Amino acid sequence: MSSGQPLNPLPRDREPTLTIAQVAERTGLSHDTLRYYEKAGLIERVGRTTGNQRRYQAADLAWLEFLLRLRGTGMSIADMQRFAALRAAGDVTVADRLAMLRGHRAELADRIRALRRNASALDHKINHYERLLLDEVEHERPGSDEPT
Repeated sequence: MSSGQPLNPLPRDREPTLTIAQVAERTGLSHDTLRYYEKAGLIERVGRTTGNQRRYQAADLAWLEFLLRLRGTGMSIADMQRFAALRAAGDVTVADRLAMLRGHRAELADRIRALRRNASALDHKINHYERLLLDEVEHERPGSDEPT
């Protein structure tokens, strides 16, 4: 261990696996959503135990985390399925995947700009109403201009 050499990763069939409950807890996805993602082709078929229980590998969890990022940025399930199919097809689809992600990133940048404009309009309106309330309170104070 002290040789400074990195540990060899376990072969894929020997690396630690996670149950569906553990993956659900780590990702925040329900068991049903995890099953749906598999059925919809968003994730490759998950390994099974001899008792037919799903066992997720670290790579499965990393992919799920990326899918959650895509979903969080507003990518549709259909586009996520298309991206997952390209990924499953291998390295020959790298250019297509890159183009897809660039397009999605551009759409996301547009939405962010629109959200910032909308937030600014809301801030302006909030400030307007706060000033109205402040003016109202100042006008209602009895004798506010009399010396104390």
